[in-house]
Amino acid sequence: MKLRILSWNIWINGYFDQVAAFLKKSQVDIIGLQEVVDNDPKRDVINMLSKLGYEYAFGSVEHSWGGKVYRDGPAIFSKHKITKTETYILSEKDKRAAVKADILVGDKTLHVFSTHLIHTHQKGSEEQDIQVSNLIKKLTTERTVLMGDFNATPESSVIKSMQKVLVNSDPSFTPTWSVYPEGCRICNPQKLDTCLDYIFTSKDLKTSSFKVEGSKASDHLPISVVVEI
Repeated sequence: MKLRILSWNIWINGYFDQVAAFLKKSQVDIIGLQEVVDNDPKRDVINMLSKLGYEYAFGSVEHSWGGKVYRDGPAIFSKHKITKTETYILSEKDKRAAVKADILVGDKTLHVFSTHLIHTHQKGSEEQDIQVSNLIKKLTTERTVLMGDFNATPESSVIKSMQKVLVNSDPSFTPTWSVYPEGCRICNPQKLDTCLDYIFTSKDLKTSSFKVEGSKASDHLPISVVVEI
């Protein structure tokens, strides 16, 4: 069976009407989102996608960013039945999480993870290395999809570590960030020239038709891929 899977950091400061419109049109089987909030009725992506028939798993954590405290996290939405969910805290210093959903596809279980690592302004970080090390410990080895905003460039130790255990569905590292300079006031990015978002799979899964989507609702572009199990 082939499934279309999409991953997207929808940006707390993003244009939610455009986010909702894109997701409604996407008609994908499984969605991994980052920077999802559950306490803002103006950005209620959980309710919106639930009404479209998606089951969900959500891993919310509290952390600070830009002098403000936020409660948000990664989420997974599925047109197929979710049989089990878990949330993993990847570090205590600047709390980041990974959420896992076991999804029943036919008679097989697909293990899907969505995560969002700390932003380090495209520089090496001990904290990021700790987060990815803890994440790898939680990964399953078969029928596994891991997606998200890793806030790490292709040459980073984070992505090199990931590629030792899973297969990157876009070996060309197409840029996904930043659509807007406001994506980081410290970095002040002036163009879309950095790959920070990835979809990885276990070696037993086949992938095809990787695509960087065109929505400008967020500072990150959505990415998608077809996975065959």
